[in-house]
Amino acid sequence: MGERQGTLWKKTTIQRRSMTSVPDFNCPTVQLSNGLQIPVLGLGTSHDGGYSHDAVVFALTHCGVRHIDTAKRYGCERKLGKAIQESGLSRDDLWLTNKLWPGDYGYKATKKACLDSCSEMGVDYFDLYLMHWPESLKPGYSNSEMRAETWRALEELYKEGVCRAIGVSNFLVHHLEELKDSCSVVPHVNQVEYHPFQQPSHLMDYCRKEGIVFEGYSPLAKGQVFNCPIINQIAKKHARTPAQICIRWSIQNGVVTIPKSIKKNRIQENCQVFGFKLQEEDMNALGRLHDGRHVSWDPTSII
Repeated sequence: MGERQGTLWKKTTIQRRSMTSVPDFNCPTVQLSNGLQIPVLGLGTSHDGGYSHDAVVFALTHCGVRHIDTAKRYGCERKLGKAIQESGLSRDDLWLTNKLWPGDYGYKATKKACLDSCSEMGVDYFDLYLMHWPESLKPGYSNSEMRAETWRALEELYKEGVCRAIGVSNFLVHHLEELKDSCSVVPHVNQVEYHPFQQPSHLMDYCRKEGIVFEGYSPLAKGQVFNCPIINQIAKKHARTPAQICIRWSIQNGVVTIPKSIKKNRIQENCQVFGFKLQEEDMNALGRLHDGRHVSWDPTSII
């Protein structure tokens, strides 16, 4: 790896375009290490029924959502492209995140998969492109070797402008530390599971020290937050819903937050989190709910 400046990894000096607009509901942005501004709230998608064309169009045209998160794994790239086209919004007004599936890891496969995903969605570039998981599905190579080779391809896609920012998902500190040995561009983002019951403070501190923006998915713990008395008490106190409390808590902690829904009313509700602020006692109470549970993949055992 190249020389380090302070606590940050060496960064490319390639000039990048800035976001031309932010969401209509005045969604704040978080600055990446390359100067780009990512909206702090986005709309997530997923496989197994986690996509609704009408809901995505509604989010873009009626809720002001400008940040969409997807992955090849979810199988909805082409549908998303059609929804974006139907919305009538300019590509430059959107922040699109996509993820590379481990079955496509490796230098050549990575570059092909990214370009194929662009083609599927009908776009020329992604604002953010992530390695989806720290484990490789390619036999004959160690996870470490495959992560390094894949990251080299992502760096080239970044320098070519196909990806305006690059990052990882579900990576822990030891995965990020190992990547230092072969990288020249710091991951701009690490997207992991984050909700009141799963608060990886050590990983968050590490990412912030290294200039990596921390992004959280499953902010509602796949519905488990709705059964928590403390969250419901805070929601009643603020005349808000438990979902709004958890999303607001995540954003107030400086986390780029990606709630997911296929219901129009829930998407609209999830966007209405900028008109109030949780008090310190609320933040502390939610902070004490961590019990380490995962509602999604747990990368702890991946070496």
